[in-house]
Amino acid sequence: MSFIIETTDMDLGDTPIENIFLNDYMPMANGTYVKVYLLGYKYAHDRDDRIEVTNKTISKHLDIPMEDVLRAWDFWENKGIIRKEGSDNVDYTVTFLNLKQLFIKNNLMTQKSSSEEKKPRASSQKDLIEANQIPVINKMFNNIDYMMRRQTTPMEKKQVLSWVQDFNMNPDVIEKAFSYGAEVKNKRSVKYIEGIIRNWYDQGLTNMDAVMEYFNKVDQKYFRYQKVMKSIGLEHKGVTDGDMSLVNKWFDQYGYSMDLVLKGCEAANKVQYPTVNYIDGVISDWYRKGIRKVEDIEVLDKQDEKPEKKQYKASGKKTTPHKTRFHNFEQRSAKYSPEDLENMAKRKREAHRMKGSGDSDE
Repeated sequence: MSFIIETTDMDLGDTPIENIFLNDYMPMANGTYVKVYLLGYKYAHDRDDRIEVTNKTISKHLDIPMEDVLRAWDFWENKGIIRKEGSDNVDYTVTFLNLKQLFIKNNLMTQKSSSEEKKPRASSQKDLIEANQIPVINKMFNNIDYMMRRQTTPMEKKQVLSWVQDFNMNPDVIEKAFSYGAEVKNKRSVKYIEGIIRNWYDQGLTNMDAVMEYFNKVDQKYFRYQKVMKSIGLEHKGVTDGDMSLVNKWFDQYGYSMDLVLKGCEAANKVQYPTVNYIDGVISDWYRKGIRKVEDIEVLDKQDEKPEKKQYKASGKKTTPHKTRFHNFEQRSAKYSPEDLENMAKRKREAHRMKGSGDSDE
């Protein structure tokens, strides 16, 4: 098998991509991050001052959410191959660093004997200070402190930072390693977490998608929990035995599918502070009502609407006022004609006049 490039007489332009990116960096990223990098690199290569290119341009061109574009640049910045400049959190300048120079600086000058075990190099205090200025790194350290139930020391932070630099680990992957070690393995030692990181690095698990697929294969229950917690916005919450028991109940006792459970997790959007207990109330109620698959939810919703429709129809009926004994009273004037009533009125007026003038018989 071979690969051949066909030539053409018409030059429509091309964009040279460094092999270091294709060989070393592209395999560690998901497809969306790679597309954002390549399109941005093309815009930088074909720079035209008459055309304004922003992250919104990339979002529209690739037909992806703006959040994905911003996450992609954060990812590549963490890998150290681009630099973001500017105060705007959305539209900033992206500088693509020369990968050949980075390779010489980071590898050739620090190359050791091939027989020596690969060890993370210690980050300096300056590296730690600079790294803390990056929001995603600072967030990583804060989440690690929460999972460790204590403040990590500067030396431990330097060690963690070296994993980002030497093992090409995303900060969110490092967070997940601490979460898995502390909450599942009950280990809160940086040295133990480094063992997890080394194992993941050897298996090529350097991004979150790869790690979650790994959990799906080797630790199904932990995978379920992570999917649930992420769907209700609590992916950084520590694992508790009570929460894990509830999640396991939905799958093992109720026999619910992941799609149905995640559908139930949508109820988290109705409350300000969702919890696993709240979601359990929703899902357990579904189970009692016979919900067994996603399609059953639509049937249940229609049944819940029926009482409201009947009430609406009843309220539209014409009401008959309640009758009392006064409704049966027949007015005496109904017995007389208009002429009789007029004569009676004249006689009363005449009698009243005579009484007033003293001509009355009384």
